[in-house]
Amino acid sequence: MSNIPADLKYTKSHEWVRTLSNGNLEVGITDHAQGALGDLVFVDVPEAGKSLKAGDSFAVVESVKAASDVYVPVAGAVVEGNAALSSQPELVNSEPYGGGWIMRLEPSGAPSGLLSAAEYQAHLDAEG
Repeated sequence: MSNIPADLKYTKSHEWVRTLSNGNLEVGITDHAQGALGDLVFVDVPEAGKSLKAGDSFAVVESVKAASDVYVPVAGAVVEGNAALSSQPELVNSEPYGGGWIMRLEPSGAPSGLLSAAEYQAHLDAEG
């Protein structure tokens, strides 16, 4: 069973969103997603200043099994990409909700359509 922290919001495409104290959002992939991908060998993070629309691909995570796009849950501007992932992509595997965050975003509007932890768990259950 995947680890699904109750204080985060989720997308059906397996991203998580944390609201930071300054109103910015931290985004990464869920424990379920990293587990499905396996050991990550490369993470392409976005550059600061890039404007993104909800649903855009903003990063690529590559494992020994596959490469997968990561999608923006909320429109906004990239404040920071997690530079540590260039030399330590495995942080996404070992700390998906901590040091494995992928980007920080200044949202251009209020997040909508995100799932609670219980709703995300129901989504995973339905996916089988």
